[in-house]
Amino acid sequence: MRTVLITGPGGSGRTTVAAATALRAAREGARTLLLTCDGALPSGLLPDGVPGLAVRPSDPDGGFRDALGALQERAGSALDLLGARPLERDELTPLPGARELGLLRDLRAAALSGAHDVLVADLPAAPEALALLALPGVLRRYLRRLLPPERQAARALRPLLGRLAGVPVPADWLYASAARRDGELAEMEALLGRASVRLTAEPGPTAADGVRTALLGLALHGHRPEVLLATRVVPDSSPDTWLAVLAAQQAKVLHEWAAALPVHAVPHLGRDPRGADDLAALGVPGVDADPGAEVPAGIERPVEDRTAEDGTLVWRIPLPGAVREELDLVRRGDELLLTVGRFRHALALPPALRRCAVTGAALREGALAVRFVPDPSVWPRASRER
Repeated sequence: MRTVLITGPGGSGRTTVAAATALRAAREGARTLLLTCDGALPSGLLPDGVPGLAVRPSDPDGGFRDALGALQERAGSALDLLGARPLERDELTPLPGARELGLLRDLRAAALSGAHDVLVADLPAAPEALALLALPGVLRRYLRRLLPPERQAARALRPLLGRLAGVPVPADWLYASAARRDGELAEMEALLGRASVRLTAEPGPTAADGVRTALLGLALHGHRPEVLLATRVVPDSSPDTWLAVLAAQQAKVLHEWAAALPVHAVPHLGRDPRGADDLAALGVPGVDADPGAEVPAGIERPVEDRTAEDGTLVWRIPLPGAVREELDLVRRGDELLLTVGRFRHALALPPALRRCAVTGAALREGALAVRFVPDPSVWPRASRER
């Protein structure tokens, strides 16, 4: 199944582009699901009964209530012993992050169903969508730090250790639950890694910062947008002076964006698109539903071996649009904690660099080059002798 994730700055026409993308895929013969994050589609945007097209609003609030209800039922005996009063379903309000996790669960469920060839997801606006894309990896990292999988090997010793130490030891069900959640998060992470990301933005001075921020956040988490769909592009041949000036402004912005990634212009129809004909007139790119089709490559972070020249290894981390003053990095164990403006991400070091010490970093031409020097105490002897 091909998955297309559509996001962009607020008000950039994400939902309209998602609907047009799903409609085109269905008309080209693919069994298509359009998953919307903000409830039902605007009235009249898509006609009812399009062959091969299903539209499903995501229900993260309901998923949160179901998950918390199941947890209460699982821990019912413990709650009874504590004299706790269970929460009723109708009094539950989602916690921060529950909406993103619920949408990810809906994406996973759609992928596992096998009922569709193409899944088009109308994600939230870029800042929230970036948090959603990072969520599976972040939660897996927390789970593995709090309940390391390797400790499950000592499950037979846990009762004995508990008696000897006189302290409670995590029960088997806790480790089993953590392993199950880790598996689900791994599936979500893999699904997002195989997905195509399409950005939407209306070309103009105010959109430049939003696109730069979106590209930077996506790159930090390993995603390279397939295309930027520039929405509401006016014709450049209008005799109207005001439209001519606007067209010139848009053309300047489009030229700047095209230097960073592929750009596809989506025309302004002179009205809000409604119905199949209007959506088709937008001319959005199609989706190759062939299971063997090449998936857009993600961000590569190559390690350059310069030990023969100056004794260093250089890890290049693409960060398009990053500003030196907003950068901060800290080495912690086998991770590099990288902060770029409003974004913070823990990058796992490649195996070779785990045996090295960080000696410096520099930001040049949209990439962060982090220099490492091998640690003689742990670096392979053969490599040292060469």
